Amino acid sequence: MGGSSCGPGTHLIHLWSPHFAFSDHHPWDLGPHSGPALLVSLASEVQDLHLAQRKEMASGFSKGPTLGLLPDVPSLMETLSYSYCYVGIMTGPFFRYRTYLDWLEQPFPEAVPSLRPLLRRAWPAPLFGLLFLLSSHVFPLEAVREDAFYARPLPARLFYMIPVFFAFRMRFYVAWIAAECGCIAAGFGAYPVAAKARAGGGPTLQCPPPSSPEKAASLEYDFETIRNIDCYSTDFCVRVRDGMRYWNMTVQWWLAQYIYKSAPARSYVLRSAWTMLLSAYWHGLHPGYYLSFLTIPLCLAAEGCLESALRWRLSPGGQQAWDWVHWFLKMRAYDYMCMGFVLLSMGDTLRYWSSIYFCIHFVALACLGLGLALGGGSPSRRKTAPQAAGLAPEKLREE
Repeated sequence: MGGSSCGPGTHLIHLWSPHFAFSDHHPWDLGPHSGPALLVSLASEVQDLHLAQRKEMASGFSKGPTLGLLPDVPSLMETLSYSYCYVGIMTGPFFRYRTYLDWLEQPFPEAVPSLRPLLRRAWPAPLFGLLFLLSSHVFPLEAVREDAFYARPLPARLFYMIPVFFAFRMRFYVAWIAAECGCIAAGFGAYPVAAKARAGGGPTLQCPPPSSPEKAASLEYDFETIRNIDCYSTDFCVRVRDGMRYWNMTVQWWLAQYIYKSAPARSYVLRSAWTMLLSAYWHGLHPGYYLSFLTIPLCLAAEGCLESALRWRLSPGGQQAWDWVHWFLKMRAYDYMCMGFVLLSMGDTLRYWSSIYFCIHFVALACLGLGLALGGGSPSRRKTAPQAAGLAPEKLREE
């Protein structure tokens, strides 16, 4: 294991884009690699090492190993090896160089379980694959591009975005579960549970490496570092904000670490808009990406403002009803934004959105206006308003 963390791990510089592109050519074509993400992460890790070395020289004494810190600056060959690591080279997930190094330096790799974790992770994939094939066959995306589609009544047009997004989710669930299983089979990204690893970032607590095969075998491991999708929470979390957190989790960590935190603004909504703009650019130049991603900040502002204005005023039963309505609107917002993501062109996206009267945009603006009128959105109100995030998915599980 590496000197600063506690277990195996790895990654490649060729990770998939922050949210894989929906291709018109083949249902399982997930788009081009995005090597810069790994290099950005590696550059940051090297910078952290240099800063730590300067502080050590200034203080005049050597500190113990720091969590997540590299032992040395990687050589050119080591950088190339990280960039083209076979684990996840086709579909990700994203992993840091520290994770990759921990994997290579795992002293007792035979002690890391892989078969049972792999089977536990893989079991829903066949069901998701079947649901994808059925939903995409019954509700083909191409129908939305045909003139006959717009002769259908409004309720039918509104409904159609629901199965389209359902098929989209099922496809990615299968792809990302398969990618995680590839990592699990190689023992990549495994850390002791005590390290409390998080997706993309790795361990959050220091965990000394085991001194013998017996001690290594006695530890309980997880693969949270390479976990890329939380299917249940993606579908049943309450807020738009949380839905983003559970989708493409390793890359969400990358976006938060290197884009969101360095955004030229202090507002959460403006920082999110900056992050979504760069995420859209990463996907490509199709206008549908920008139309979809840049709708997210409006939804974030609307739900945050209205929630801070109203939810805290409600009784427990009222808050429970609020969360169900909030969840329903969250899913419809993602259905709506997905149409831009899969239709790609500005003409097709705006044609569909206009056929349902830009309903999500108007609902979001109405919620934002109502929240502002009721005094929502101020820092004091946001601090006192209970958070719905904690109710998802626990609150919905209780139901």
